[in-house]
Amino acid sequence: MAAYNARMLSTIANRLSRFPLKKWEPTSGDAKNTAAVLVLLHGDNKNPKVLLTQRAMHLKTHAGEVAFPGGMWDSIDTDLLQTALREANEEVGLQAEAVKPIATLPTASPRRREISVTPYVALASGSLHLNSESDEISTIFNVPLTFFLRHDEYKYFEMEIPSEEGIREIRFPYITYKKFKIWGFTLKVLTDMLNDTIDAEIDLDYPFHSK
Repeated sequence: MAAYNARMLSTIANRLSRFPLKKWEPTSGDAKNTAAVLVLLHGDNKNPKVLLTQRAMHLKTHAGEVAFPGGMWDSIDTDLLQTALREANEEVGLQAEAVKPIATLPTASPRRREISVTPYVALASGSLHLNSESDEISTIFNVPLTFFLRHDEYKYFEMEIPSEEGIREIRFPYITYKKFKIWGFTLKVLTDMLNDTIDAEIDLDYPFHSK
């Protein structure tokens, strides 16, 4: 990995060209179960960061979890990229003109299998002027991408998940940055992106997500 450090962001951006930007609109039958998130990379070339949020504790779903800015598709959105940008503006005050979308990563489903989420990668240069007036977000923070290359920081925890057979205990990988536990869909998107672009060799066992 040392060979990539001096040009990490440009290397990632160049290799994301294999994931072309797609501005699709969900079909009418799938619209209510379709979401998009923004994977915003920013900072200098040597030490880029990714923007993440922590969801508020009062929410009925995913309370307190770390997530990308994003949310469900709305009929006012022309496509899923606009969904990601609109939600990022509502949640963290990010202006669409301040970012450059460059790639669409593979659509996947979090723990709620009926929901389909499309991640859009975007770049931002210069300082980000963010603020959260959304009651859905408790914290906005940034994580250096190099942090995810520390293989010895990854651990596993168990969670009880309802299934057709009853309650099952499932192991999930996670990594803790400062006080923030990053896991699930968010971690899967980031580690897959790093594996695909800079051969990060992050080998984790995800129970629900297949590559």
